[in-house]
Amino acid sequence: MVTLHDDVAAVRADSGKTGRVNPTHVQERDTAVSPPPPNTLGGLSGGNAADDERRRSLRKMKIVATGLLVFAACVYLFTRWLEDRGGDDTAGWVAYVRAASEAGMVGALADWFAVTALFRQPLGLPIPHTALIRRKKDQIGEQLGDFVEQNFMTPSVIEGQVSKLELPQRVSRWLADPKNSPRVSAEASRAIGLAGEMLADDDIEQFIVAGMRWMAEPQWGPPAGRVLESLIEENRLAPVIQMLCDRAHDWALGSQGLIDRVIDKDGPTWAPKFLNAVVGDRIHRELVDYTDKVRTDPDHDIRRAMNEFLEQFAQDLQHDPDTIARLEQIKEEFIGRDEVAGAASTAWRSAKAVLGQALDDPDSTLRSNLADAVIKVATRVSNDEPLQAKMNMWTVRVARHVANNYATEIVSVITETVRGWDAEDTSRKIELQVGRDLQFIRINGTVVGSLAGLAIYTVSVLLFS
Repeated sequence: MVTLHDDVAAVRADSGKTGRVNPTHVQERDTAVSPPPPNTLGGLSGGNAADDERRRSLRKMKIVATGLLVFAACVYLFTRWLEDRGGDDTAGWVAYVRAASEAGMVGALADWFAVTALFRQPLGLPIPHTALIRRKKDQIGEQLGDFVEQNFMTPSVIEGQVSKLELPQRVSRWLADPKNSPRVSAEASRAIGLAGEMLADDDIEQFIVAGMRWMAEPQWGPPAGRVLESLIEENRLAPVIQMLCDRAHDWALGSQGLIDRVIDKDGPTWAPKFLNAVVGDRIHRELVDYTDKVRTDPDHDIRRAMNEFLEQFAQDLQHDPDTIARLEQIKEEFIGRDEVAGAASTAWRSAKAVLGQALDDPDSTLRSNLADAVIKVATRVSNDEPLQAKMNMWTVRVARHVANNYATEIVSVITETVRGWDAEDTSRKIELQVGRDLQFIRINGTVVGSLAGLAIYTVSVLLFS
């Protein structure tokens, strides 16, 4: 516990030959008073260098404030000594100085008591309504949370401040600047890499397997039939059929060698080679001519048969129990195979490894493409004022929704954090943060008290002399 007597004693002990305050001693003395538990105040305290500077500054201001009190006390004792000695030549001005110094002492002591009572019990006495921060820590946290909620987390305030920020415009302009592209790609790569590290391989594999099983639960036949029926009605399969016909014709053009080998292998052994060659050429010409007719004629019998088959197959998928059962059997056999789950796991591991290598390389195509994509999107947003207005409106609406529904939860971070702090350490840290400014109250109390005492004594002399 640091008291008025401790301030003076510490100054004397720290002065030594240099006459300066020893910050190391101050730090050790403050730590010995109330050793802080680890990680109790989170971000309340600054770094060690900043705390050392605050301690030195606080100690200096305490020396000044205490020095003024000691000076006022010395002046008062000196004037009382002069009054006791008597003498008409000093009686006049001594009384005025005595009154000023006496009032200055009273003001200094009163303000010292007030400042000290915030953090500890003055002189260690159990005086009511002292050590306010230590005893009222939880209430202060709750009141601070209520103050923030009522004055800062209101929807109107949040909406106005978020609207003024114009976040989409600022963010898009920053992202569109090519000078920031290395940082954008580095941060994006770091975020993706961190997500990859957080996702364990076993969890991803289980997720993939679970997703496959979830997909396998409903019947595939009726939905697939409805999709196929819709594609047929919208004539979306015509390009696919045309592509198959083109590929068949291309195959027919290059099938001469295959036809000759089949005829030589399966043809009559007594047939001469020239006859096999004539038959092969005829088959090739007929095959090429036939596939060309199918390819060029949309109403060809083969193409109509293909369309009829697809239409019937779409109906069977929806309504034929045998077709539905066979498709379900194929699905179960496919999903249930260990090779499928193993392939999914292998694909994830391979993709993760490739992705990690690409993200670690600053000159990789992935990182450059990622940065280019971000710049393109940001450039479009920064050049499109209507889009910026829409995005700003979305941002404001999100902020208003958060303020309307989650203000209490957000503010509870303050109250719960303060409630978790150690009372002694909280008081010590707050004093370290604001104690220097509070010492001006003691200084002002001494000065203002002296002036007030002088004025009161002067008025009383004028009225009652």
